[in-house]
Amino acid sequence: MLDALSRPHPLPREAVDHYREYAWIKLRDVLEPEVIDHFDRIVTDAVVRLNTQHLPMEERDTYGRAFLQVTNLWVREEAVRPLVFSPRLAGIAAQLMQVRGVRLYHDQALYKEAGGGYTPWHADQYYWPLASEKSITAWIPLQETPLEMGALEYSAGSHRLSVGRDRAISDESEHLIDKALRGSDCPHIVEPFSLGEVGFHAGWLFHRAAPNTTDRPRRVMCIIYMDQDMRLKEPENDHQRLDRDVWCPGVEVGQIIDSTLNPVIPVAG
Repeated sequence: MLDALSRPHPLPREAVDHYREYAWIKLRDVLEPEVIDHFDRIVTDAVVRLNTQHLPMEERDTYGRAFLQVTNLWVREEAVRPLVFSPRLAGIAAQLMQVRGVRLYHDQALYKEAGGGYTPWHADQYYWPLASEKSITAWIPLQETPLEMGALEYSAGSHRLSVGRDRAISDESEHLIDKALRGSDCPHIVEPFSLGEVGFHAGWLFHRAAPNTTDRPRRVMCIIYMDQDMRLKEPENDHQRLDRDVWCPGVEVGQIIDSTLNPVIPVAG
């Protein structure tokens, strides 16, 4: 298991160029089926135990219907650490961002329940007090993910757009950003994920997901990386102020985000 998570995954120049142009890429055969099955059991057990969302679906808001969210499993579940600190995944992230190394920002399990609602268009970095665009999320499905289960959708190249960057995940963000994207030349990419495929997208890329119309939960583990030289910026909204306090403890504005929760992850080969 550790060997599989530590082996290098060299990327062809075309893959790096694709990410530079569009700020997303979906890569095949990143993780072996046995690895996914192993962590599926671990992460799912943790989500069942640690999830705090217990309202009926009809009583939740749009965000609450979109997914169950359990964050920073690595500090609570020793068994998930080999995945979160995988040199293989960190190496891919560093190659795509073209940086010398990466730090962990945080991890999160995102489980879209059977019958769960849609995830509106949004850009993750709205929530993050990061001083540069060098952030990336590895979106790791823990099962084959057909479209009807709520596979992630990307607006390729939308990281260059400014409209909607000031919007949290909401019905409002969906309508505003959808209108802006329809008026842009950014291709809309929506594809199923096969087992072992991992999607990588930049912090400012707009993305969303459809409702889960199947009778099974869509189980996804996310690992969010940043340039190892990333600095903390002055938070611009309440979400960023909260993130500064929760994910970057003790770090001052202008400093490299080198807290106990943001270790450098060794990269493979």
